[in-house]
Amino acid sequence: MPDVQALVNMFLNKLKKRKIEGSQATAKQTAELLRSVISQQRVPRTNQAGALIDAVRAIGEQLIVANPIELAVGNIVRRVLHIIREEDLSLTTAAVAELNLSTVSDDDDDDGGGGDQDDRPVLSAAAVAAAARNTLRPPSLQMLLEGAPDFVAVPRSSSSGGDSEGKSKSMDRNSRTRKLKHDIIEAVNELIQDITTCHELIAEQAVEHIHQNEVILTLGSSKTVLEFLCAAKEKKRSFRVFVAEGAPRYQGHLLAKELVARGLQTTLITDSAVFAMISRVNMVIVGSHAVMANGGVIAPVGMNMVALAAQKHAVPFVVLAGSHKLCPLYPHNPEVLLNELRSPSELLDFGEFSDCLDFGSGDGSPLLHVVNPTFDYVPPKAVSLFITDTGGHNPSYMYRLIADYYSADDLVVQRRHAAGN
Repeated sequence: MPDVQALVNMFLNKLKKRKIEGSQATAKQTAELLRSVISQQRVPRTNQAGALIDAVRAIGEQLIVANPIELAVGNIVRRVLHIIREEDLSLTTAAVAELNLSTVSDDDDDDGGGGDQDDRPVLSAAAVAAAARNTLRPPSLQMLLEGAPDFVAVPRSSSSGGDSEGKSKSMDRNSRTRKLKHDIIEAVNELIQDITTCHELIAEQAVEHIHQNEVILTLGSSKTVLEFLCAAKEKKRSFRVFVAEGAPRYQGHLLAKELVARGLQTTLITDSAVFAMISRVNMVIVGSHAVMANGGVIAPVGMNMVALAAQKHAVPFVVLAGSHKLCPLYPHNPEVLLNELRSPSELLDFGEFSDCLDFGSGDGSPLLHVVNPTFDYVPPKAVSLFITDTGGHNPSYMYRLIADYYSADDLVVQRRHAAGN
């Protein structure tokens, strides 16, 4: 089995050099790496969840620093931390229920010789308190829809003799450790499966939103948007798509070719023509880079212009986003890096730019500066609807949906840096 640190270093190198394209691929590989970390992490006999949380937090801290603009990395790190806490809480709740049953049984059998109490699970005060809070916390809508799993109490094995008691206790601790890691890995596997199938789950809802003879506008290239539009086409819906080219990378050209290859009527337009064409559009459907806790959207540059045009002409602005893109942070949080600047060569040839360097001021600084941002921020008031793999949601509900995926204790992963400052 490969060394975990070697896997971490390899993935860090990919993040730093931007070798992973797309939030979905980044999220999936992050989850797979953290699964390996959890699988190979040795945990103590007590506070096993705490040891796993520390290990994942330490790795996650490095991953986030390696590529802070890719918010999907931090999202998956926080999702895995939340999974560890939830699985530990589930086992603790089951153990508390077992202790309660054992207490009742012991009270009924006071004359039974007073069996040994040491083989019962050793629970930390924090875990017991968390279990108590969980029983008092009202279930969220997401939990009600999915249904809470029933806890099965594991019967305790009685033993006689000092050696057998010691072996029984050791086996009990080892089985609880294996149970915790097994449940966490299974939950992470489900997370990876959700990331893999998010396009299909979102595309299944296309027929509910795209109707006959409509005109759809989108910008740039997004696999989620591509599958969404093609799913509606497969349901015999006839519609036309306007694709803004998404300068300066012109990702819209790639999307237009894909749509034509799938048999959709497609019109390619320049970004500056969006306002001129928006009056003919019935709906704007776009992808996203990340969705913030306030319902704001980080999307490819030029998206805010499209949102303003749609808002001006009362055209619904619909954002497609997998659950791995839902970020629990707000745009004003210091951990959020909203943008990065790409190479000026996407706008000007190096030859043209070098010529401009010769006509600077007296100190030799150039008069021409090229700014090439990667992303736009679209405020929540400009978004009509979010469509995720769990369904359609209003922007005002996104904070509640995001709260089901993350724990408040994990919002800031880089705690040691904050403490050092």
